Amino acid sequence: MKILVTGGAGFIGSHVAEKFIALGHEVVILDNLSTGAEDNIPPGAVFVEGDITSSSTVTDLFGRKRFDVVVHHAAQMNVRHSVEQPVFDAQVNILGTLNLLQEAVHTGVGKFMFASTGGAVYGEQEYFPADEQHPTNPVSPYGISKLACEKYLSYYQIQFDLKTVIMRYANVYGPRQNPHGEAGVVAIFADKLVRGEPVIVNGDGLQTRDYVYVGDVVAANALALEHDSHLTFNVGTGIETDVVTLYRHLAQAAGTDLQPKHGPAKAGEQRRSVISPKWGGKRLGWTPEVTLKEGLDRTFRSFV
Repeated sequence: MKILVTGGAGFIGSHVAEKFIALGHEVVILDNLSTGAEDNIPPGAVFVEGDITSSSTVTDLFGRKRFDVVVHHAAQMNVRHSVEQPVFDAQVNILGTLNLLQEAVHTGVGKFMFASTGGAVYGEQEYFPADEQHPTNPVSPYGISKLACEKYLSYYQIQFDLKTVIMRYANVYGPRQNPHGEAGVVAIFADKLVRGEPVIVNGDGLQTRDYVYVGDVVAANALALEHDSHLTFNVGTGIETDVVTLYRHLAQAAGTDLQPKHGPAKAGEQRRSVISPKWGGKRLGWTPEVTLKEGLDRTFRSFV
């Protein structure tokens, strides 16, 4: 198949593109390199530098390449940045996605796979872990924009019979994660530990997240690519880990007893977030295989 991976020079997208190439597919990457890097682009991929918010760029690319599948990972993914600049967040996440959907329909794309968010679309959870039937009440512009895209995908599926896959990711971590632009806490802590710099934990550090290793996310993408029906499923572990515990694992991997410093809590930050992988696992035959300790060890080694 000929597959477009948007955001394919970024953390998750580059791993997904690499897997698809290994499976024998023809992969084109569209990325504006705002947070991604050319060094992440896997050998064998065709790279197009461009922005999903540019309708002319998207129209030209789809007209020339005629894709079978779009796997959409390009996004404004910083929650705090979305709070500061909600218009920009909507321009990238909503209007950029609509550009892709319009051209997918116009050029006969068979399947559209979308990287959504399992934490932000559910908001403050009513039960733990959240399954796919949990109410969606996002409390940030980022979560709102991702949920809006999910609704647009449903519309395009119904109106144009576009096969759609929505993957609600938990907190993805692993090698190639940018400790700056993408602001993943694992990458931030690992980078600080390698540099011997103090690590700052927001608040008491007892806020929890569901941390899923990027290799497991890639496996979910590969299975979803071959699945024949419309899907919306969680990609997580169903396990809560607080930030203090996360730091301890990384400090152990670094071989240091350096203690973190505690800074002020971030206003509006969710206290608990964890999602259930059971429904998608049953449909796809997928289950997360990499333990947190093993994944953090691999991740830390990639920063050294």
